[in-house]
Formats: sequence, structure tokens, C-alpha cells
Amino acid sequence: MQHRRRFRALGASVLALSLVAAACGDDDTADEPTEASAPEPAEEPAEESAEESAEEPAEESTDESSEEASGGTVVIEHYSGTDEVPVAPENLVVMDLGMLVTLDALGVEADGFGSLGTPVPEEFQALVDAPESVGTAFEPDYEAINALEPDLIVVATRSSATYPDMSEIAPTVDLTFDESVDPMTAFVQRHEQIGQIFGVEDEVAAELEAIEARIAELSSQTADAGTALIVLTSGAEVSAYGAGSRFGMLHDVFGYAQADESLQTEETHGEVVSFEYILDVNPDVLFVVDRSAAIGDEGESAESILDNDLVTQTNAWQNGRVVYVDAFSWYLAGNSIPGLHGVMDDIEASLP
Repeated sequence: MQHRRRFRALGASVLALSLVAAACGDDDTADEPTEASAPEPAEEPAEESAEESAEEPAEESTDESSEEASGGTVVIEHYSGTDEVPVAPENLVVMDLGMLVTLDALGVEADGFGSLGTPVPEEFQALVDAPESVGTAFEPDYEAINALEPDLIVVATRSSATYPDMSEIAPTVDLTFDESVDPMTAFVQRHEQIGQIFGVEDEVAAELEAIEARIAELSSQTADAGTALIVLTSGAEVSAYGAGSRFGMLHDVFGYAQADESLQTEETHGEVVSFEYILDVNPDVLFVVDRSAAIGDEGESAESILDNDLVTQTNAWQNGRVVYVDAFSWYLAGNSIPGLHGVMDDIEASLP
């Protein structure tokens, strides 16, 4: 199958957490692969004329994560290593929902896709159904992937652990966000790499510019918008997240003050809290991620769980500032351009 790139006018950029990432699994278990240190590429000796040797070569930025290689390839330093991959690959397999969504926004189609096995919003249903099914992010169908004879395989977040096996089939990049840098640096880094791999640098640059402008606009308004708390409901359990966590962009990027500055969730998937705790910290805005709804589990909704005698006394509830966020954007596809767009839509909706 020939690689298909659709050139089209791109709408305003959309930003995701989700960092977010967006990504947790049981999903949570595959979210935090051990980061491999990328080997330094071997330096190739070259003969230089006296005139050439007198010229000092330009020093490469230490932030540069990839460099173009000859012969229609590019060297990408990614989450699980460093690989030389083809530019504009003809046959593409994508094993991450967020990456599929972001590639679609940039006009790039996949030939094979490993889903999460979760429902998606109607607007994305045709997108996830179009490629050949190659199992799930957690349990890939390696036989089906082999049959597609991919030129490139993209893994990330929940499928990151499959990188070694995927690399045996075809060149593979792991576009999981780098947790050692701030969320937006990681987001920009990965999307610039996507631009290099698929030849859509201009499209990516336009999206990132629009994202930066919207972040600046929202941040200028959240400064005076009160304190915020973000919680995730999973069944009857409620977990809170603070700055530096998977949903920490709310504070770290968009500037909302924390309702509880002592909340330490940087190294965890949230801290289980009680309804009394929510009333005690009394946020002016309460953001709610309904995990059960996101993954298609039946059970009590977040709205029903939080509608109780304690939470209804909070400033957020009393002033109509409880935001039940788009779980697809915050929880499933926060590492994508459209996912991050959804995050910003919810933050905008939270403003007084």
C-alpha cells in the first residue's frame, strides 16, 4: 500500500495533557516504561582540506533530538533509544491512539493500528476503523503487523513496552513523552520529530505556534480565576492530582493556582482522597476526569459520585464551576494535537 498523505487546511491547533500524558493504564501499568539512555552516534572521520579544516563547524544544539541522514532517512533519538528511520514511510503501523489522532490532524494516514480497545468519540470512529487492525497497544497481533510489511512502526505510552519486539519487524520509534523535561517541551519535541519523519515540518510549526498563542491567552486569565483541583473518578474511588503529575499541566502550563499546594503526586498516579478532603481544600474550580466513562466501563458516573452533601458545599459546586472534562482528550489522547485542543477547551470553559 502506498503511503497516503492528505494535504488540507489545518484548523486551529489543539493541545493535550495529558500529559499528560495522556496516558495511564491498566492501562496504567504500561504508562511508565523505563527510559533508555540513547547511545551517542559514532563520529565518522572525514578528510578535510586545509581550507575546510580552518572553518569551525557550527555547534549542534544539545536540545536537538534528531538529525537528518542521507538517503531519505532521519535519525531520531526517542524514548527507548535511537533509530534511523525512513522519511515519509509508505507503509505505516501506529500502536498509540494519541499518535494516530495527531498524525491524522497533520494529514498522515496509517495502514495498521493497534487500538486501546476502548470507545472513542463518534468524530474519531472512522479514523480508528480505517486502518488494518493489528491487535491492541497491550497485545499486538505481530503476525498481522508482519503481513503489512511496514516501513515504520510508531509506539508510545501504553505500547512503549512493545518497542523491542516491534524493532525486530521494522524500524520503530517510541514517541512516549520525555518525563525529564517539562510537559510542553516534551510535547514540542515529539511533534517536531513527527514533522521530520513525515515531512510535515511546516504543518507542525503552524500548529505549535497556534498552541503557544492559546496557552498564553488562557494563562493570562487563569491567574485571577481562583484555585483549582483536578480529580479522577474510577468506580467509587476518587484520586486527586497536583502540579507535576499526569494532569499537572493545569497548574504547570496553564497557571491555575493549586487548591492544595501540599498535594504530592509527581511520582504517583494520584492520591486517593475523600469527599471531606475535597470540601476541606474547597477549590474554586473542580475539574473531573471520569475514567470509567473513558474506557467504557459501566458503573456510577462521576456526576453521581460527586453529587453528595460534602462536595456540593464547595465553592466550585456553589458557583457552577465543576467541569466534567472531555476524558478522551485528558485521559486517552492527551499526547495529541486534537487532544490538547480538548484540554484547552475545558480550561476555557472553566473561566468565570
